[in-house]
Amino acid sequence: MILRLKLYRLLLKIAIYCLAPLSIYVSSFTWRAINEFLGRPAPYALHGHVNEVLFGTLIWALVSEHYKVTRFDELFRERTGAQAALWACVATSFVLLATLYFSRNSLFPRGLLVSAIFTVFALTLLLHAMFRIVLRSHAHLAKPTRLLILGADEFARNAAKRLQRLSLMPCQSTAFVRLPGQTADVDGQQIYELDELGQLHSGNGIDEAVIAIHPAQFSLLPKLVKAVEHLSLPVRAFVDLGEGIVVRERLFQLGNIQMVDLTSTPADSLDYAVLKRAFDICFSVVALILTAPAWALVALIIRLTSPGPIFFVQERVGLNGKRFGMYKFRTMHVVGKSESDTTHTADVDPRRTAFGAFLRKMSLDEVPQLINVLKGDMSIVGPRPEMTYFVNKFRQEVARYNNRHALKVGITGWAQVNGWRGNTSIEKRLECDLYYLQNWSLAFDLRIIAMTVFYGLINRNAY
Repeated sequence: MILRLKLYRLLLKIAIYCLAPLSIYVSSFTWRAINEFLGRPAPYALHGHVNEVLFGTLIWALVSEHYKVTRFDELFRERTGAQAALWACVATSFVLLATLYFSRNSLFPRGLLVSAIFTVFALTLLLHAMFRIVLRSHAHLAKPTRLLILGADEFARNAAKRLQRLSLMPCQSTAFVRLPGQTADVDGQQIYELDELGQLHSGNGIDEAVIAIHPAQFSLLPKLVKAVEHLSLPVRAFVDLGEGIVVRERLFQLGNIQMVDLTSTPADSLDYAVLKRAFDICFSVVALILTAPAWALVALIIRLTSPGPIFFVQERVGLNGKRFGMYKFRTMHVVGKSESDTTHTADVDPRRTAFGAFLRKMSLDEVPQLINVLKGDMSIVGPRPEMTYFVNKFRQEVARYNNRHALKVGITGWAQVNGWRGNTSIEKRLECDLYYLQNWSLAFDLRIIAMTVFYGLINRNAY
């Protein structure tokens, strides 16, 4: 099973890597034909420019790995893989353009580069589609992997059915093993007792052993592995840790301790820790410089129109439940801390100042949170930080609410650009936050920022 899976992975990687030189050569003929049709010269010839082709292939290989275009595991998880392929092509084109710009001795026609990028994108989608079609249509031709299922209860039966339904890896349950204390829930299959495994041998028509036991019985794993040791078969374990727990990472080693991450989030990735932080710092520094004159004007108007401080600092809950002071331009009359920390702003709120209402409507009161971004308390994009009082309340009332704190909170987020801000459904906001958690990428952040600029700043629920 695993050997076949590794073979598929290798074939997909090699095929994806080969798309770069293939696209360049295909595009070269296309580009030349178009120029000849238009009566333009096309002096560039690929022979003699092998270094450029190899460099482009290397960049494409690295970028396609980064965006998981080469991952066989993603092939049947995504419907088309178009988004990953698109961003891989965009990133490759940026790297190549930057390289060509700084390598002034190297000439490469822009039209040929554009044509190659479009070609590699189209060929990537075509290759993914071909892999899916071939594997699904020819799966029945492959010899099925014959499985010995260790377990005979309802859990083991369901595990066997799910394995047999795999469209890319045909499996067939040959026999089941009833474990002590189990009630057999398997019909029409050979069932062995655990102490009868000694009678079996490798010639019994079994290719692999699969341990299918409930997580509560994982303490039996060493005993079950030892029980089938004499068969000299590969032993796998069917893992279903329950609803809401998805193991996306393999076991990792800490010294002599093996661990598996049950709540893997983007915050554990280098992309999130390094790229997102670098982007946050660069973006907030530039934004602070550009908005400095507006800060001075807003501060002056607040001071002249309402007694009290210019900034309003309120405790909010951020990454991993850590509390921090979030900065905003003050938009309300000064009230007691107990009131401000336990009451959301209403549509018609007498606490607001006239200028404060304008700032809220335009979302300009949020600008000082760029300081929180520089300090590392927040990010430009992420779930909106909530007041401590409401976090404690929602955790009791809304299932999985605390999961949104697995990422840094942000100035803007997926829920906000979809209209779920202010006095709107907490469940809908959480749904958007969890979607962002599961699908985070730097490209997704850029998309949210663009949506915020175009139609997220002025919102009917901003008050």
